[in-house]
Amino acid sequence: MLNLIDKIGDWNPQFFRELKGRLKAFPVIIAIVTSLATQIVIFLYQLREFPDLESKENINILDKYCNLPNPQADRYSSWMSCPPDQINMQLWWQDHWEYMFLSLSMIFIFTLLVAGTYLIINDLSQEERKGTLNFIRLSPQSEVSIFTGKMLGVPVLIYLAALAAIPFHILTGVSGNIPFGNILFFYLTLGASCIFFYSYALLFGIFGGSVFSGFKPWLGSGLVFLFLWMSAVAFGNNNYHNYTAFATLFSPTNITYYLFPNLFNYGTPGLQKLEFFNFAIGKSFIGVIAIHLLNYALWTYWAWQGLKRCFRNPNATIVSKQQSYLIFACFEVILIGFFSSQDYTSEYRSYWSQFYEAMGALYAWNLFIIVPLFALMLTHRQAIQDWARFRFHKDQNSTENVSKKSLLSELISGEKSPAILAFAINLSIAVSAVIILFFKANIDSLYSTENVSKLLSVLLVFVSLIMIYATVAQIMLMLKNSKRTLWAAGTTSALIILPIIVFGVLNIYPSTIFWLFTVGFWFTAEKSTYTTILAAFVCQVIILSLLNWYLIKQVKFAGESATKALFSQGKV
Repeated sequence: MLNLIDKIGDWNPQFFRELKGRLKAFPVIIAIVTSLATQIVIFLYQLREFPDLESKENINILDKYCNLPNPQADRYSSWMSCPPDQINMQLWWQDHWEYMFLSLSMIFIFTLLVAGTYLIINDLSQEERKGTLNFIRLSPQSEVSIFTGKMLGVPVLIYLAALAAIPFHILTGVSGNIPFGNILFFYLTLGASCIFFYSYALLFGIFGGSVFSGFKPWLGSGLVFLFLWMSAVAFGNNNYHNYTAFATLFSPTNITYYLFPNLFNYGTPGLQKLEFFNFAIGKSFIGVIAIHLLNYALWTYWAWQGLKRCFRNPNATIVSKQQSYLIFACFEVILIGFFSSQDYTSEYRSYWSQFYEAMGALYAWNLFIIVPLFALMLTHRQAIQDWARFRFHKDQNSTENVSKKSLLSELISGEKSPAILAFAINLSIAVSAVIILFFKANIDSLYSTENVSKLLSVLLVFVSLIMIYATVAQIMLMLKNSKRTLWAAGTTSALIILPIIVFGVLNIYPSTIFWLFTVGFWFTAEKSTYTTILAAFVCQVIILSLLNWYLIKQVKFAGESATKALFSQGKV
């Protein structure tokens, strides 16, 4: 054991540190006893329905466990009991082994993901409060080694509890005639989902420093629980839609329905209808498993890029401008793959109405990723101040050319320049996805001048509105206030949410032009005229121009004040 501990310490010192702090006798005993007690409770809960073979009053004759042929349905048949020697105990045990297997599977999913996420975020929050996280940053270990140690070591007690339950879980599965290969695939996808959720828990834990450090663990684990619960409810049947297919790839509960369809009695699993670029992936068992694992691997990769980028430098943005373009492109390609498989040829609705509904779902997905990008890639005041000082003022007082890049290239790819132009590029990627889907629909009646003009005008409103939100958030991050991150988040959230609440209270219906200035504009634009949409776009362009003029003024002023302070220190 000592040699094993030494090898662990040599391989990953952070993992050794976590194990040393958590593998105490009492917590380990509690974890194992809790796991064993849960297994006993599940077994006894199913055993309560065990038929009394010595009593004449046990299973009803109409029950599926009775071997006798069902009598004709009448008012007396429901009172008849099955003779004890005619009870199919083999079928009874098979079904109840399956119930126990299903219960343990769901406990595995919720315990590993929700509790594990909480522990990881809470550990990083405590390290931030105590100041020990800065010592870890100074460690010669690589970021991958440090965060791998955190991921493996922090939830180690949960791992022990799960490992103690795996033998009973496999026993219930095999006894319930569940294919052993499906059980192994369940463990594989559950492990991949743990890596995915834990990676983003690490990213969430180090994001924002000590802001909301006490509330972070509850917020992060609460969001994971809400997602798992909603996915279990929404996708827990045979319903399937291309608009929500992307979300199903992140939920291990959904793949559980696919692997063990007999346990849920929902008929054909929804994932069997899964299509990607018109390829029927859902009809291939290996295809469904592969697309889940590839999806987890892709987004886990981007999470680790953010971890490696901002761990050593907490002031750096989690996502660089170049990375944001690639992330957004990956996101749009995946959405196009699912949305392009949608059929818009229903006889009961017009093609345009069906297509516009699909574009509304695509807009909602884009809004879902764009808003978090505000926090991930918008540059903070100090970085912009340093950039502005060298970009606009240093060259005027020195013959040295500090920056060889053009202003345009710095705004597109620079680390410290404002991210407004980068947002415009990402929005252009989203607009391109809509246009590709529009022409890929291949329905002649969609390509009328009216439909094309209306779609283009709606896309322009989308770009201008999101650019207004991004500019406001960037202006808030230029404040000298130490709480500027909270100001940016609060102001942007208010601009997004408050207008809809106010319009709802005042009974201002979506048919009015005011809704074109809210995030709900997409569902209003379908009933609006082309002229009305264009007028709203012109107003938004004016607002956006004024905001950017003010932002440029603030950036130059910040650089000028920093230069003056630098020169005054030099003279002293």
